[in-house]
Amino acid sequence: MNWIENKENALVPYEPNRARLNIDVNSTVRFGDNVYRISQILDFKTVIGIDVESGRAASLAIAALIPIGQDKVDGLYANYDVSAIASEDWAIAQRRFAAIEPLLGHTIVGRKETEQRARETGVDAATLYRWLGKYNEWGELLALVPRKRGWQTGNSRISREADELITKVIKDYYLTKQRPSVQKAIEQVRELCDQSKIPPPSTTAIRARIKAVSDRDYLRGRGFADKARNKYTPSPGTFPGADYPLAIVQVDHTPIDVMLVDDVHRLSIGRLWLTLAICVHTRMITGYYLALDAPSGISVAMCVAHAALPKEEWLTVHGIEGDWPVWGFPSVLHTDNGPDFQAETLKLSCLNYGIENRFRPVKRPKYGGHIERLLGKFMDKIHALPGTTFSNVSQREGYDSDKQAVMSVSEFETWLVREILKYNESYHSKIFMSPSRKWHIGIFGNTGVDPLVGLPMRPADPLTVQRDFLPSYERTIQHYGVELDVRYYSEALRPWINAKDEQTGKTRKFIFRRDPRDISLIWFYDPLLKQYFKVPVANQAFPVAADRKLTH
Repeated sequence: MNWIENKENALVPYEPNRARLNIDVNSTVRFGDNVYRISQILDFKTVIGIDVESGRAASLAIAALIPIGQDKVDGLYANYDVSAIASEDWAIAQRRFAAIEPLLGHTIVGRKETEQRARETGVDAATLYRWLGKYNEWGELLALVPRKRGWQTGNSRISREADELITKVIKDYYLTKQRPSVQKAIEQVRELCDQSKIPPPSTTAIRARIKAVSDRDYLRGRGFADKARNKYTPSPGTFPGADYPLAIVQVDHTPIDVMLVDDVHRLSIGRLWLTLAICVHTRMITGYYLALDAPSGISVAMCVAHAALPKEEWLTVHGIEGDWPVWGFPSVLHTDNGPDFQAETLKLSCLNYGIENRFRPVKRPKYGGHIERLLGKFMDKIHALPGTTFSNVSQREGYDSDKQAVMSVSEFETWLVREILKYNESYHSKIFMSPSRKWHIGIFGNTGVDPLVGLPMRPADPLTVQRDFLPSYERTIQHYGVELDVRYYSEALRPWINAKDEQTGKTRKFIFRRDPRDISLIWFYDPLLKQYFKVPVANQAFPVAADRKLTH
């Protein structure tokens, strides 16, 4: 793509669309120009729909279905970048979700149940109904963020420095065995802000952050470890909570024991890292991510995004025949305790899509056994590939991995996906069937066995999901554009050059997102239009624009 094409594409706005397709009997969907009511679900690929105007039945490909458009609501944050929401507003949305969570999943929410929940939470029934309606319509936590009129000119947010101080006080002061009060913690935050010459957040904002601490962390941090253990620690045996497809998905990394070559010059580029996701209930591999860099928050985030998205187009792009009928967001993401699993972007995106992030206990490997055994199986297969580095020194003796390296990154990825499809179809001794069969039974049922869940909600716009899980950066916009390792520029940035923050009077920072697999461009989130714009590298002759790519 040349510079002129880049400039033209950079001015095409892209608005986030987090709508999800509900594939259920009696749901209405769009297929082409017509609206249909689903009357029967045949399999992972096809449904029978009744045209709402003509009454005629038709076989509809699920991949071609589109959710019925939702009307935009003034002040609703459904198309915002998740990083643009203030932390105190996230806390309010979490409390609202906690209030309605027991009522979710019911086809009809009766007055009796709602009034009972209203008494339990202290929130009137009408408000609970309103929150339920918003969440069920939009399917994301952003729908529960309090609406603020006139927010279009910019969001009033806690500064990054103040936010870090609140986190520090919660961790090092509030969550201790001394058990200071909330008011004492608020005073501690204000004192540290004064010492650091930072404008202090409001009492409401600090209190909201403290109240957002999970019950589990509260008990453990304030010296009630026994209560926390009794309430939250899984008991031995089958994995607790993994009772249906996508109930719990485990994610972990491993270095690939094979040297690869680049796709253009066929020169050795070293080893990749593989991140895999597996549904614990079915043992189905739900997604993966390959990267040259060591594990990070982006590795987990992109793996989660890939796991949540439909795979049909993915398989077609990579020229692979076969079925991988997996999509949808997990209820729980079960991960290691490493810092790469605790990145802020990952936390916010999981929060918005209703994914609970759980960390497995340190030095208690049984909690990660499913994913670690799976990674071990793949390493055994990889050791048979040319260019393998094996797993120990004795096996490598007399074998030059670099000279034997012949597989390119794309060739290895094709091999990997085919192995994933083979694994999903192979007999698994722990579940007495193949993962794909277990997945099918969990969703459609079997003779004498009712389905555990229906088809997962299907993301309508893959690009929005991918953008939401990319790392975000805050940068000022200068006359030359924006600098993030290298300089980027687009005419879309021009209105915001040297813009000032209305709250602080300082040069305003804006949200950018970048895919580390292709840093030839970044995404700029326009806070006024609530749209993204592509911003290419300013100097197209710079090698980074073409060479720093790893396509997945």
